Amino acid sequence: MKLNRPARRVCLVVHVVASATWLGLTLGLLALGATAATNASPETVAAAVRCMKLFADWLLLPLALLTLASGLVSALGTPWGLARHRWVYTKFWLTLGTTVATFFALRPGVNAAVAAVTAGEPLPDAGDVLFGPVVSLSAYVFMTVISLLKPWGLTRRGRRLRARAGGDRPPLARPGATGTGAHPTPRGRRSGHDGSRRTGPGSTAAAAPDRS
Repeated sequence: MKLNRPARRVCLVVHVVASATWLGLTLGLLALGATAATNASPETVAAAVRCMKLFADWLLLPLALLTLASGLVSALGTPWGLARHRWVYTKFWLTLGTTVATFFALRPGVNAAVAAVTAGEPLPDAGDVLFGPVVSLSAYVFMTVISLLKPWGLTRRGRRLRARAGGDRPPLARPGATGTGAHPTPRGRRSGHDGSRRTGPGSTAAAAPDRS
């Protein structure tokens, strides 16, 4: 499945916008979590964790899924491929891992914090509102860096596919090769229409003028 140029551009724009929004939202969650973990006011703590729940339920999950889906389509629909380049392969698994962690780690921690403050109790553990955003933000920054730098080269599969593609190409004719039906002219000389040789830029001496 290969995307045409307009489809590739649309998919790239969607992926970049979703990834940048996911990164910014995670930074906001970290700020709210730090506020809830360090503030002594019960009202402030309750407002912070309720905002975290709102963002996690209505924004974080859709953005995570959109980033994962658009990245997968971009990889499979372009020459980059999914498992040809190490940075693409690494980014895919990190995106998948952070998406799964959002479902099973970040949201349950936020929900536990909301349940505690709703019952008038203090936060059960500050790590519930800090650990998830810190890990997610670190992963997103790392993925942004490797997306820009594209390090590490090809995977083993990528090298195999490139070698196979190179082997399918017809060999280029080398200058002076025989058996091709053509007789290349020596470098620096070209034959004129009258059969005489012209001095080219590669010759070491020019023809002496006729002084008779």
